[in-house]
Amino acid sequence: PSVSAATMASAIFYFLAFLGLVEGPKGVGDELDEATNARMRQYAEEMQQRMAQLLLEIEALEKQQSSMHMGALLLSAMQTWQFWAWLGVILLYILNAWLLFRDLLGRENNREEESSSSDDDQQNNNRNRIEERDEGRIFAERIQWPVQHIQINCQVMMSMVGDLLYFIKRSLSNTYFPVLHPPIGVGSAFEGWTPLEDYNIVYRIFVPITAPRGHSFHLELGNEEELPSKNSRIRVELECTCAREQSFGNVLCFLHQPEEELRRNREPSLLQTLCTGSYLDVHKTSFWFQQMMKAAWKFLPESARHHIGVLPSRRSCKLRVFDAFDRIRFVELIFGVQQGDSDIFLSSENTDAIFTPDTVWPQSCRVAEMKFFRYIKAHAPQDSYHLRCMQLCARIVVGNDFTPYVLKTVVMHLLNTIPLESWCRREFLQRMDDIMEYLHCCIVEKRLDHFFLGNKEVPDEVTLHPDFLTSSPLNLFQHMAEDPNVHDRALREFQVLRNRLRRLLTFGN
Repeated sequence: PSVSAATMASAIFYFLAFLGLVEGPKGVGDELDEATNARMRQYAEEMQQRMAQLLLEIEALEKQQSSMHMGALLLSAMQTWQFWAWLGVILLYILNAWLLFRDLLGRENNREEESSSSDDDQQNNNRNRIEERDEGRIFAERIQWPVQHIQINCQVMMSMVGDLLYFIKRSLSNTYFPVLHPPIGVGSAFEGWTPLEDYNIVYRIFVPITAPRGHSFHLELGNEEELPSKNSRIRVELECTCAREQSFGNVLCFLHQPEEELRRNREPSLLQTLCTGSYLDVHKTSFWFQQMMKAAWKFLPESARHHIGVLPSRRSCKLRVFDAFDRIRFVELIFGVQQGDSDIFLSSENTDAIFTPDTVWPQSCRVAEMKFFRYIKAHAPQDSYHLRCMQLCARIVVGNDFTPYVLKTVVMHLLNTIPLESWCRREFLQRMDDIMEYLHCCIVEKRLDHFFLGNKEVPDEVTLHPDFLTSSPLNLFQHMAEDPNVHDRALREFQVLRNRLRRLLTFGN
């Protein structure tokens, strides 16, 4: 018997179903998702298995024929339409299977190419963002920063001066000379932004003084409408110590003691030693302190490892310190009288005038400035670059009409405005541009406000005198507003500054 018509019809049915599965219509513009492809492969495998089963049935039916008539049966089968239909099924199955495989392979390759292209685009975008972010790092690392060991040297200098002051204070405990208090490091070195190499740095240290027993200091600010005062003085007055003399027995009252007893005591008052008239004399105070430093140094253990030389100065005590390796450090001791409980002092520093009288103690904000930078350091991220910005500003103003103090004022205003997180190294270039733009706007407007006067945004860690809080802001560029020639020169000098900065950022020096 030949293969049944029902069996061949079933084979043709499954073949047509298989074609419908493979070449079935798709929506316009739709792509088969992964789940649909999986179902198609599953159905194709099921059709393949079913067709294979039908072929096995056909083969079994063929084997039932007599082996003697195999050749005749085969010739007869080839002449029937069932054989050609069966062969067509096999060929079409192979063709469509190949087309399906090619289609799936092409889609997979396209998907990989799209994924690879997307990954490349993402990597390029990330690389561009990283390069933009690291632009500030590149310029910051290109600059040749000075070789410094500021923190260690500041600690060494403060320790040495502290020991000296402690020894002098003990030796003056029963005298009528000013009382010395613990030193305070001020200036660019202690604020952390000095642009100089180690061997050129001047370590400025504030030495607060108060009146000795039987005396009092009265601060006279001169014109209180002009702050910080440049003509302030310290008036010294005698106080009655009779009650204390009765309690302790060794206190001399300069007001009520008989003149003969005062002469016999041979202990002069402060008015007789360090004053001119009734006012404390800066030059006399500095000379007296220099002599005390020379006498006290040889009694300190540091004298075995260091050597100091006292340099001449009318308004401070300047020291040249040689360590065991013959390295030189310069120290300047500045005297100051605190104004109330604030961080404002009347200091022995020079004023901007050509000549400063010996009885003038100008108001100083050095301690307040140091505390502001200390506050910023405590609250800024560890990688903050605000001190590098200030250091770079101090480098470009060398030989320029603008002073480091002007750029320092600009930086303090910006530190009080721009979030501290934005002063990191990757934004170093942007912050330098902000500083230059702020300075340029101030020059154009002929106005730069003093940082502390009338500024309500000063951190609480900095204690200002009430006069500073209620005062109107002081214009540091008032001279530009008064003289057009000065303003024109300032604009030209600003261009010089900007060109220096560009050259420094480009070439590193």
